[in-house]
Amino acid sequence: MSPQQSRNDTRYQLINQNGQNPPAKPSSSASEQSAGSPARRAAHAKPARNAAASDPHLRTRRSFLKLGTSVLGVFTLAEITGTSLLFLQPRSLEGEFGGTLNAGPADSFPNGSVTEFPAGRFFLIRTDDGGFLAAYRRCTHLGCSVSWEADQDKFVCPCHGSHFDFHGNVENPPAPTALDIFPLQIVDGDVQVDTGRAQSRDAFEPAQLVYA
Repeated sequence: MSPQQSRNDTRYQLINQNGQNPPAKPSSSASEQSAGSPARRAAHAKPARNAAASDPHLRTRRSFLKLGTSVLGVFTLAEITGTSLLFLQPRSLEGEFGGTLNAGPADSFPNGSVTEFPAGRFFLIRTDDGGFLAAYRRCTHLGCSVSWEADQDKFVCPCHGSHFDFHGNVENPPAPTALDIFPLQIVDGDVQVDTGRAQSRDAFEPAQLVYA
């Protein structure tokens, strides 16, 4: 029997005994591939990264950038908070709606007169006996602005036809109640109207009048 036939018989016997082929030896090409694998390359790259991380100049630069970003964030937050607080503060400016408006000397308004103040959104009523009443121009139905019709001696809503008499009482619905009023007082002879606090009422009452 030749040496080649002997080797073939031995291989055949191994297959019959184990039921599988004998393990093949790894080729040299596989070993070379494993040497160039990503894990092997990463292992070689670690010393370079560690060297960069240990650089004191690099660490100082990164710390400075982090500190600068934190300080900028704090200033931005403070600015936003301050702006929000200013926006949320109620406005109460003299001479504007929502604040106190000086209507002028009480003696400048004749008895039985109605004077409109567009900036304050009210009508200053002075009754025949000299009392003052500041009527809000907003209709109590749906909030439209009423106008004073001197020839009809009444306030008229242009939206749905509501009418109010000289004192602001409802004459013609659909408005449910009299015109709201603003608090007023006489200070050093001037009529001061607080347009920041509208007061609702069902109807006019003499107690609502303020006298100089």
